Amino acid sequence: MSFTVAIVGRPNVGKSTLFNRLLGRRLALVDDEPGVTRDRREGEGRLGDLSFKLIDTAGLEHAPDESLSARMQAQTAAAIAQADAVMFLVDARAGATAADYSFADLVRKSGKPAILVANKSEGRAGEAGVLEAYALGLGEPVAVSAEHGEGLTGLYDALRAALPQATAGSAPAEAPVGAAAEKPIRIAVVGRPNTGKSTLINRLLGDERLLTGPEPGITRDAIAVDLQWRGQPFRIHDTAGLRRRARITEKLEKLSVADTLGAIRFADVVIVLIDAETPFEEQDTRIVDLVEREGRAVIVGINKWDLVKPPPGAMSRLREETDHILPQIKGVPVVTLSARTGAGIDRLMAAVMASYAVWNRRVPTAALNRFLARAVAANPPPAVGGRRPRLDYITQPKARPPTFVLFSSRASALAETYRRYLVNGLREAFALPGTPIRLTLRSKPNPYANRKRRR
Repeated sequence: MSFTVAIVGRPNVGKSTLFNRLLGRRLALVDDEPGVTRDRREGEGRLGDLSFKLIDTAGLEHAPDESLSARMQAQTAAAIAQADAVMFLVDARAGATAADYSFADLVRKSGKPAILVANKSEGRAGEAGVLEAYALGLGEPVAVSAEHGEGLTGLYDALRAALPQATAGSAPAEAPVGAAAEKPIRIAVVGRPNTGKSTLINRLLGDERLLTGPEPGITRDAIAVDLQWRGQPFRIHDTAGLRRRARITEKLEKLSVADTLGAIRFADVVIVLIDAETPFEEQDTRIVDLVEREGRAVIVGINKWDLVKPPPGAMSRLREETDHILPQIKGVPVVTLSARTGAGIDRLMAAVMASYAVWNRRVPTAALNRFLARAVAANPPPAVGGRRPRLDYITQPKARPPTFVLFSSRASALAETYRRYLVNGLREAFALPGTPIRLTLRSKPNPYANRKRRR
């Protein structure tokens, strides 16, 4: 039987470290600075033979209404409401604090089974704090060290005691034969800070799942959420805003950027969100270029379109400008939208589906070689050293993105301009707009190279 566990506690008690430990991989950002986690993050946890959904949350702290911290607490409250059980973490080295007593009352009032976890209990420094935790009134504390993986056996026993019915049938149910689940399309939403990435995902979900607000840089790590759209499953990653590298000085922002880059590398489709009020700044083109180099399918989303008054013909000029600025992905879909009102969301998701199909497209070898013959006849490759390279054969060994290999007598002599001519020809001839195209050149061995000349 599946169940859900939320990890809560005040800032910097090790919630994300325990979250990563139970997942068996580093998914949440971890740093000595308190308050790193802001959104609630979900993952599939394992503890012994138990499998369950695990929710990491922002640190509990008192904050004025409408502040960023208050909105973070609302996300934590939503996680507690969603959970079947709550792991309440305290810092064994710091002992039970006034904030711990206050938030222990909050956990009690939720009515959910609570497991009191005294983290950082390794060594003598944590012994006194474990004993102090009894006074919180949440039962016997489980002494663990999330960083070193100590005390997990006690946590396993406590979880079974808190949810006896849910943990009774611990083995996960097997899927029926022939009922393979459709694989979700992985989407990463990236862009400069404050372009509306989290607002867009909340609009797609129809729920305030992610923390939003006027402050730039609210999102710090890549949060993955699941979505069904017209019967197709998606897994969408919200990411931290990408600033120019020269402006990134803090360690935590560097970790956030690394998390965003990881989301891009593992995505199928990347939506680059651009602010309609300040479109196509240099950082926007850098982000698109990064996505193209990673070989992901690309969508350019122009958000906050409701805040500008576009003149007649603005869309056609916008597409022309996009092709001019981003020639490496000529024909990339450009979708205007408003994440705040929901206008253009259907067009955006339709563009995602279309781009995903193009990104997976394969072209028959016979059709490729007919294209090559036409391209060479119309525009032969330029001669180098008095000799013209001979283009013999082209094939597509893989898709995702479409990748082609061209065999030539003198591959190294083929000019870069001619290579771009072939790439643009492939894009036009086989309807591959906007997707990255890889063209690799290989030289065919000369069969006469090692033969001795006759006298």
